[in-house]
Amino acid sequence: MNRANKRQIAESLWQTLRRQLQLTAFLAVLSVIFYGTAIAEPQVKNIRAGQHPDKIRLVLDLSAAVPFETFTLANPYRIVVDLGQVTWPKIAKKMLPVDSISGFRFGLFKVGTSRLVVDTKTPLMVSKTMMLPPSPSTPLHRLVIDLTPVSRQTYLAQSKAAQQKRLSKMAGPQVAIVPKQQVLTPKSVPADRVKTIIIDPGHGGVDPGAIGVSGVHEKTIVLAMAHELKAVLERSGRYRVHLTRHRDVFLRLRQRIAVARAAGGDLFISIHADSLADRRHRGASVYTLSERASDKEAAQLAAQENKSDIIAGMDFTEETPEVANILIDLAQRETMNHAARFAGTLVKELGRDIKTQRRSHRFAGFAVLKAPDIPSVLVELGYLSNRTDEKLLQNQSHRQKIAKAIQRGIDAFFGIKTRVARN
Repeated sequence: MNRANKRQIAESLWQTLRRQLQLTAFLAVLSVIFYGTAIAEPQVKNIRAGQHPDKIRLVLDLSAAVPFETFTLANPYRIVVDLGQVTWPKIAKKMLPVDSISGFRFGLFKVGTSRLVVDTKTPLMVSKTMMLPPSPSTPLHRLVIDLTPVSRQTYLAQSKAAQQKRLSKMAGPQVAIVPKQQVLTPKSVPADRVKTIIIDPGHGGVDPGAIGVSGVHEKTIVLAMAHELKAVLERSGRYRVHLTRHRDVFLRLRQRIAVARAAGGDLFISIHADSLADRRHRGASVYTLSERASDKEAAQLAAQENKSDIIAGMDFTEETPEVANILIDLAQRETMNHAARFAGTLVKELGRDIKTQRRSHRFAGFAVLKAPDIPSVLVELGYLSNRTDEKLLQNQSHRQKIAKAIQRGIDAFFGIKTRVARN
C-alpha cells in the first residue's frame, strides 16, 4: 500500500471518528436537556381558595401533574394534602380569603413527599378532588379540592375511618419498645472512646417553627447552626457527630429520639430559636427535662415545641400505650442528672461569649428530650421575635462563636463524667 492510499484511509477513519464524537457530544447535550427537564421537581406556582354557595374550592396551580392524597385530622381541624416532591412558592403571608380557613403551611414532609396542611375553624370534609390538565386559558395543571361543611360527629367518624386505612402506609423510624424487665441505664463513657453527639435542628419541612421579625424561619436558622456545630466538633477529632436532619425536611418528635438511640448517642442537643410576644426578650438559655416547668415562659415554649407533630399534620388516634409510656417515662433519674450537669456546664460556657438569660438553665416537659438513656438538652439560641437576636443568629461568625462555646461545654462535661466514672 502506497503512501497516498495510507493517507486516504487515515483521513477516512478520522472523519468517521469525528462524526462519532460529534454525535456522542450531541447525544450527551440532548440527554442533559431531556433528563434535566424530566427529573426537575414540579413546582407549585400558587395556592388559592374561593368561597362558593355550597363549598370551598382549594386550588393548587402546578407546573406538572403529580400524584396526591388528601385526608383530614381533628383536634384541631386540618385538611392535609400529600403530593409528590415539589418546589413551593415563596408566600410571605400564608392566608386565604375564606373565613373558614385560618391558615396553611407547606414543605417537605419526607423524601419524595411534600405536604400542605390547611387549618380550618370548622369541620370541613374533602368532597371532591380533580387534577385538571392545562387549557388554552389556563396553561398550568390544577389540583382542585372541594371542601364541604359537615357536623363534628360526621367529621370525626369519617376522619377515623380514613386514618385506619392509612396506618399501614405510615413510614419512618419508630421508638424501640423496651421490655419492662429490661432496665435502661446511661452509657458508660470511657476516656478513650470517641463520643457520639446527636445534634437535632428543630422543626423542618412543613413545620417552619418560629417566624422572625424579618420573616426568617426558625427551621432555617437552627439547621445552619447545626451544620456549624457539627463542623466545629468534628474538627476537634474527639467526636462522632450525627444530625437528626441534614436538610429542610420534617421529622416527628419521636423520630428524633429514635435517630439518637439508633446512632448510639452519648449526648443529645436539640437546637431552637423561638419567638415570644414580648419582643424585648432576648438571650440564650438551656433547657432540661422536668415534669414541672421552671416558669411560665418555659411552660409556654414546651407547649409550642410539643405541637410540632400537630403542625405538620400528624395523627395520634392510634398511638399505642407503650409508645406513649416510653415518651413520658421519667424513671431514668441518672440520665436526667447527667443532663442537668451538662446544662450547668453549657450555660457557663455560653455566658462567656454571648448574651444569655438571667436564669439560663430552665426546665420543662419537652417531648424531644425524653430519650430514657441519653442525656438530653434543648439549647435556645435566642429569640427571633427580638431584632437583635434575629440579626445575630443570621450571622455566620456569631453562630461559630456559639458552636465553640458548646464544644467547650461538651469537653468539660465528658471530662466530669470520666472522673466520676473512675472514682
